[in-house]
Amino acid sequence: MNSYLIEGGHKLSGSISISGSKNATLPIIAASILNKGITVIENVPDIRDVRTMCLILQELGCIVKRYDDKLEIDAYDVTKSEIPEKLMREMRSSVILAGALIGRTRQCKFTYPGGCEIGSRPINLHLEAFGQLGVKVEEKNGYIDCKASKLEGTEIVLDFPSVGATENVMLASVFAEGETRIKNVAREPEIKNLQDFLNSMGAKIKGAGSNSIIIKGVEKLHDTEFSVIPDRIEAGSYLCMVAMTRGEVELKKVNPEHLSSALHKLKQMNFKISTSKNKIYMRPTKNIIATNIKTMPYPGFPTDMQSQFVTLLTLSKGTSIVVENIFENRYKYVNELIKMGANITLEDRTAIIQGVERLFSAKLEAKELRGGAALVTAALAASGTSEITGIEFIERGYENLVQKLTILGAKIIKQ
Repeated sequence: MNSYLIEGGHKLSGSISISGSKNATLPIIAASILNKGITVIENVPDIRDVRTMCLILQELGCIVKRYDDKLEIDAYDVTKSEIPEKLMREMRSSVILAGALIGRTRQCKFTYPGGCEIGSRPINLHLEAFGQLGVKVEEKNGYIDCKASKLEGTEIVLDFPSVGATENVMLASVFAEGETRIKNVAREPEIKNLQDFLNSMGAKIKGAGSNSIIIKGVEKLHDTEFSVIPDRIEAGSYLCMVAMTRGEVELKKVNPEHLSSALHKLKQMNFKISTSKNKIYMRPTKNIIATNIKTMPYPGFPTDMQSQFVTLLTLSKGTSIVVENIFENRYKYVNELIKMGANITLEDRTAIIQGVERLFSAKLEAKELRGGAALVTAALAASGTSEITGIEFIERGYENLVQKLTILGAKIIKQ
């Protein structure tokens, strides 16, 4: 079993480039199925989730080739409409393939998706929306079977602005007859990136970034080359890692607008932040000021950065309160931080963090992706050498983590 060994107490500083967004890449790869031709996607991170998605496409009949940070996907022959159970259970985002397969073949069969166990993430919103488009959905023996003779545009109102449901409805509606209007949609930058990708293939979609998206059905799509946006969660994670060690950093190939809520919180915590079009520069502070955080759908504070910021707040002056409004089981990493000397009390979805002077090394276990990044953050600042197991979760979403941290001066090895 692989692990990270991290010798803490080394100030991080320097400059690194941010990879392409995991959360934008996965639905774009799924969407490539809609084009009966060749799609080239650029700025694709080389991470486990992307590799898993590519394996699923190959199982479905696509030809997938990788060149550096580019993917070339030939989806001319999609010969299957059933997503392999083993791969489906490895990755939550594989559910996005359902919308793409329904759009392309009018059918799809799959099991409930797996991935990180951070709380209840029901897909009923996806299935209800499929039904409104004319899809017959049957659940039997652990499988979900979706079939449609035709797809008809309609108005769909989501009960919650779910990112996955928004993306799935967009994919399933591209070839639907007439117009589909989705209300109360997710507004994340990754939704806008998916819209731009689909439109680059000839789709007719507008409204991404607002609370409603309109899709006018088309008959076919065409080949395209498209670049994925930078990963705002990766960028926020590195800011916390560097901040934890009182270092300074320049992040390149990043969109500061996508991190506005996180940057605002860092400024409240006394860090000096400056930005340009595609860069973020952060200077250190001697005293981290306590602050309060509530996770919310975009443009609110992202749940995917909650654990990293809680970790940073363990070394703040004063008491911070963090409320997790998206996933109820997102505090699994907290007991690991407590092992290191953190003073954190949990009350349902609320974490009360009383700042301490320092953290101490420990043997730690990552249990999900972002919580794993939080443990790396803590270990970088702790006294002594920490070992983190469960790094397969971390490598689902961070490209070249060891290499990038080493560039910044961290003492980290993978064993």
